[in-house]
Amino acid sequence: MSRNDDPNAPLPGMAKDAATKWAEDYIAYVAGLAGAELLPDTARAHFEACVGANGEVADDGRYSLFYYVYSPAPATEHTRIVRELRAELPEHGYEVTGYREFQSAYASAVFRARNTTNEYRVEAETVGSGRTKPQRFSFAVRTPCMLPPGVDQQQF
Repeated sequence: MSRNDDPNAPLPGMAKDAATKWAEDYIAYVAGLAGAELLPDTARAHFEACVGANGEVADDGRYSLFYYVYSPAPATEHTRIVRELRAELPEHGYEVTGYREFQSAYASAVFRARNTTNEYRVEAETVGSGRTKPQRFSFAVRTPCMLPPGVDQQQF
């Protein structure tokens, strides 16, 4: 759904390959703000259908992108990373919506923020249990609902 809750408000347009490239570049920028290295071979892009407030799904190709990539940063660095992001991203128009410093494998580091202008979301957190999988740090971005170029937006 759009930023103003009008199901027929114009959606931003972007091709999926352009959205993926933007996400890749933006995550590199965010990781750089935190002084964190990325593992590019772990990057994944997931395109999801947009679902309206009443469960409706349009047939016009609109999508949301969830893109993530891991960092090799050890768990001892996770608190520093989320602190850096909490300090930096509000200066770039983000509202922090979730924050926790690393305490243990059961209370790991979490950072979530929402851009107050365009609804893009940034997530950064410890992933992996530490028991069966090594703990890593994940940087992710989620786009708002977007429409492929050249497509007429379906109205509800």
